[in-house]
Amino acid sequence: MDTQNLTHIQQFYGWWQFAVCLFAFLALMAIWYHIGRKRKDYGQVWLGLSILCWSFSGGLEVLSPADPNLLKGGRSILSLLNSLFILLALPWFKYLPEILQSTIQSKNWKILVGLPFVFSLLPTIRLMASGESVAMMSELDVYYSILTLTLLGMVLWETFQKRRLPLLAYLSILCILITFVAQLYKLTHLQANQSLLSAIFKANLIMLFFALALSWVKELSESLQVRSEYITLALQRNKTPKGRWEHKLLLNGIGNEEAKKLTLSATQYKLLALFLKRKIESEEGWLSIKPKSETRSTKEYDINDYNEIKRLLHAILDGAYGKGVWSKNQHEIPLKEALFERSDNRDGRIRLKVPAENISINQE
Repeated sequence: MDTQNLTHIQQFYGWWQFAVCLFAFLALMAIWYHIGRKRKDYGQVWLGLSILCWSFSGGLEVLSPADPNLLKGGRSILSLLNSLFILLALPWFKYLPEILQSTIQSKNWKILVGLPFVFSLLPTIRLMASGESVAMMSELDVYYSILTLTLLGMVLWETFQKRRLPLLAYLSILCILITFVAQLYKLTHLQANQSLLSAIFKANLIMLFFALALSWVKELSESLQVRSEYITLALQRNKTPKGRWEHKLLLNGIGNEEAKKLTLSATQYKLLALFLKRKIESEEGWLSIKPKSETRSTKEYDINDYNEIKRLLHAILDGAYGKGVWSKNQHEIPLKEALFERSDNRDGRIRLKVPAENISINQE
């Protein structure tokens, strides 16, 4: 391919990258402004900045500095910044692989990703300043990108799987593999094919970031929206024609769900009935939980183990949504906070938050 045609390709690619990536950055920031800003979640900001680096890189292609070392160095710096911003976004992801969770969420994460960034940046600065490159050092942005892709791929897989979007999880791995190939292809220095692969993987990653943002919005919309004063609880116990006791809970006021009639075990029914009776009979309505360190057998407690409350919550959620459908963050925690209240002084007391007028017990 002659030099003139190669220049036209670079100009076309530069304008495409500048315009598309700038628009993608602004669109992501618009989503963050309306949703993430209120929740003080800055992960989307870092991802947006990583895309903005691609836009600046496209502008650099259009400007085409006379010194090729400036063009090469500018690309390298923007590529390094792109990887750095993606790595800085990872701690804001809600779902992280267990093998990476402690590392990514540690206070030293910025240092762990910042040191390789500086180490990779120095040879690039030397190249731009003096025109001298060190063997194997001028491609450090590629190695830094490979590290970023590996971590990003693992986090995206975990995120889409936990949000029950398996097809997007597989597409994220496919996109990471394409990007991985494009990064390795940089080492061949074939400009035309490099631009083609770059356009493909950048477009794919941008769409993947938007899919990630929409999956986040989907999760927020599906999260349990519940307030204590809107919940009604009605316990019913009756005998079947066969002489067996049935323990039922009529539950209403959870999100947009219709009233549910749930079946409880005898133990779960007894515990919930205790909460309801204490709320009706006492202004305070507190129940005591036996501490783990308690060894005395003479003192009696209303609840022997906090796990009894946890099992009750799980039974309610299984009955309302079905087993395996609900999740801890979206359903269990909001329901627990709406139903129960722990004492401020941490003395092992707990009570029902639902108003007394919203509860009833009917036993035959």
